[in-house]
Amino acid sequence: MPKKIVRIKDIALKSGVSTGTVDRVLHNRGRVSDDAKQKVLAVIEELNYEPNLLARALGNNKVFAIAALIPDAKLDSYWEAPALGIKHAEKELRGYGISVEQFLFNPYDVKSFIKQAQQIAANDFDGVLVSPIFYKEVLPFLEDWKKNGIPFVFFNTQITDFGPLSYIGQDSFQSGLVAAKLIDNSVSDGCIVIAHIDENIKNAAHLREKEEGFRTFYKKRKGFNIVVSELTRSTEEEFSEQMQQLIKDYKDLKAIYVTTSKAYYIAHFLQKNKIKDIKLVGYDLLEQNIKYLENGLINYLINQNPYGQGYWGISYLTDHLVFKKKVPAIKHLPLDIVIAENSKYYLNKY
Repeated sequence: MPKKIVRIKDIALKSGVSTGTVDRVLHNRGRVSDDAKQKVLAVIEELNYEPNLLARALGNNKVFAIAALIPDAKLDSYWEAPALGIKHAEKELRGYGISVEQFLFNPYDVKSFIKQAQQIAANDFDGVLVSPIFYKEVLPFLEDWKKNGIPFVFFNTQITDFGPLSYIGQDSFQSGLVAAKLIDNSVSDGCIVIAHIDENIKNAAHLREKEEGFRTFYKKRKGFNIVVSELTRSTEEEFSEQMQQLIKDYKDLKAIYVTTSKAYYIAHFLQKNKIKDIKLVGYDLLEQNIKYLENGLINYLINQNPYGQGYWGISYLTDHLVFKKKVPAIKHLPLDIVIAENSKYYLNKY
């Protein structure tokens, strides 16, 4: 049997009050006696009333302006997918009055981030989607948005102390545990390097969480030497020298865990130097990573679903702003383990 639609008129009849009283209770406005309010609430619960959010949204002529503060994909191709997710969400939700403006910053230049965040602060936005990769620098803006009642959603990077509307992304600590488990299935002892490439680890909370998760796995494992290396790649020659030094310093190097999407840098070095006995685990389905996954130089990629991060970020802000729905405080996306044999099922999904 189809589910019966419950109308405000039905609630009024059953509770013995006027439709106007029901409307005031539903929208928490105007004066209603405690007795009438309790009657209405009891009937609402009994009839399992669900407001017609779609009709409410379509009847609202307000335009909700959302700012998306996101790294520039021209400078790091990882960010192409979340930008695409943001655009697709905006296209689907435009009919409900959603307008999204992307503010692109250089992920390697904190001044660029601050400049774009200031642009958002200087304008009248109803909500903000932000990847807070610069921990210290984003805090004053979070304080300002919170003070002014502007909801903000984090994606990719979580900051737990500032009460965002929601965080969308992976559980970074658990992600580090998964990476460690993958390597542990491949090597039985020796040195394992945790490689942070082109990152200021002191100001990157999500990478510290990944590292902590990885270390936690190996705390009770004997015969392993876990080493952290912060590598930079201003030039290929400079990066090659750092890798050569790493191999020289740790002759029993068995595996490398890259905490970002740049595992292909190391894979390229391994291929160029004909090194085949080092296991390599990294993140994200970038074209360069897939190339080395398929030829065996990268053993595993952990897919962080960056498209979904952007898409769900705009969707949750829309649910909050337009439909007045409660959204989950955390949406952890799956930790997809991708190998050469299943990579084709993850490609070209959007």
